[in-house]
Amino acid sequence: MTAIASTAKTFRVAVVGVGLVGGEFIKQLLAFPAPNPFRLVSLSSSKTALFHPDGLSVSSSTWKDALAGSGQKPDLQALLRELSALVKPGQEVVLVDNTSSNDVAALYPQFLRFGVNVITPNKKAFSAELSLYEQILAASLESGARFLNEATVGAGLPIISTLKDLVATGDKVLKIEGVFSGTMSYIFNEFSTGKEGGPSFSSVVSVAREKGYTEPHPADDLNGADVARKLTILSRFIPALRSALPNGYQSVSTKSLVPAELEGIASGDEFIQRLPEFDARFDAMRAEAAREGKVLRFAGVVDVQAGVIKADLEKYPVTHPFATALGGSDNIIMFHTERYGARPLVVQGAGAGAAVTAMGVLSDLLKLI
Repeated sequence: MTAIASTAKTFRVAVVGVGLVGGEFIKQLLAFPAPNPFRLVSLSSSKTALFHPDGLSVSSSTWKDALAGSGQKPDLQALLRELSALVKPGQEVVLVDNTSSNDVAALYPQFLRFGVNVITPNKKAFSAELSLYEQILAASLESGARFLNEATVGAGLPIISTLKDLVATGDKVLKIEGVFSGTMSYIFNEFSTGKEGGPSFSSVVSVAREKGYTEPHPADDLNGADVARKLTILSRFIPALRSALPNGYQSVSTKSLVPAELEGIASGDEFIQRLPEFDARFDAMRAEAAREGKVLRFAGVVDVQAGVIKADLEKYPVTHPFATALGGSDNIIMFHTERYGARPLVVQGAGAGAAVTAMGVLSDLLKLI
């Protein structure tokens, strides 16, 4: 008998955020095979909301119209009250936050305190100031409700779960290093191949934007903040570093690739138009790396022994996995530990995209069974 078939629990699931990832998660959840212990009780977009304590009568083909036609406005405090009332023995309640909202993230401690489990790909709460993270930990400990955030780093890749397992089984994590940004991965896989010359940096960024790999404003990727957030999340699962970043991602030593002259530009279009003015700088860095037999990669490093957490443009030999194993917008993460001493444990694959991110969220939901 499978774990799903044998569980007596039911799970009331509320989904906040129904965009690309949220929509894909709903599709995967509604396609879950019988016996299905999950009941979708709430959907919330930025404009409308649906709620029924016994489960919504929707399918993968009807939920969008049902939500759009709802006269109910989204209200996080009302949702908190509604979900709290559903918590009882044998019935778990789960908030799935598919937004990137600070407002929703700030409420995680309240949801957890009332016994509502929280599952999310939203990096905000776990990479912000340490005080919020400690409130989340305390609320989870107090009620027994769990927070799971696998998809905050590497989408569906088993990065956080691997780190948790290493720590929980007594391995000593020495260093984590990786290419954590699908956007930065694509840009530097195309720009720096170990040879002198090649496409200009601005042209690669422009193509990346056209393909949807970057944010509408590419500076939001090039400033390194996304990588800094992911490093913050990982570092907090390592006991020795849990309190190392009091201001969260802003405490990470981060190299921004946004030229100082372009930092104030509000428009993504204008940013792309002006970026060619700085191609010579990036060409020089690529040429220097090539002369050393190396490539440029924007990498994140958590060095536990040295107490260093940084996101920076690094040079790696052309034989290094960061040079040879990456394609497209892949992520690759290496765990150097006492047990994995001679050769690191490596996790690699697509680190972005709605389908794999939603898979990471659904896999967290399954961990509650």
